[in-house]
Amino acid sequence: MHGITMKIIDTQQAELCNIYKNTRLKLLETNTALWFNKMCRIKQLKPNFIHFKSMGKTSHDRKTMSNAVRYRINQEIKFLCCNRQNLNIQLYQIQLKCANQCNSVWQHIQNSIDSKLNENMGTLYHKL
Repeated sequence: MHGITMKIIDTQQAELCNIYKNTRLKLLETNTALWFNKMCRIKQLKPNFIHFKSMGKTSHDRKTMSNAVRYRINQEIKFLCCNRQNLNIQLYQIQLKCANQCNSVWQHIQNSIDSKLNENMGTLYHKL
C-alpha cells in the first residue's frame, strides 16, 4: 500500500477512522508509559514525575524514600494496566464499527493508520 492514497468520501467513515486512529494512539502511548515504568522499577530508577521531599540523609530516610518511589511506580503501573484494558475494549468496539461501515476497504485503511502510528512510536521508544 506504499504510494497509494485513499480518500474517504463518507463523513461517518472518516469520523470512525479518526476515532480509531486516536484510540490506537492512546493505546500505544499507554503501552510506552507502561514499558517505561516497568524499566524504571527493574533498574530501580526514579522517574522525573515522582517528587518527594526528605528531611534528613540518614539510612532510614533513604530507605523510606526508595520504598515510597517503588510504591508510586507500582501504583502508576496498576493505573496504566487498567487504562490499557479499557482502551483495548474501546479499540475492539471501534474496529467492529469501522469494519461494518467501510466493508472491504477497512483492512487497507487499518494497515495505513497502523504503519504511520508505528513509525511515530518507534521514534518515541528510541528517545526513551
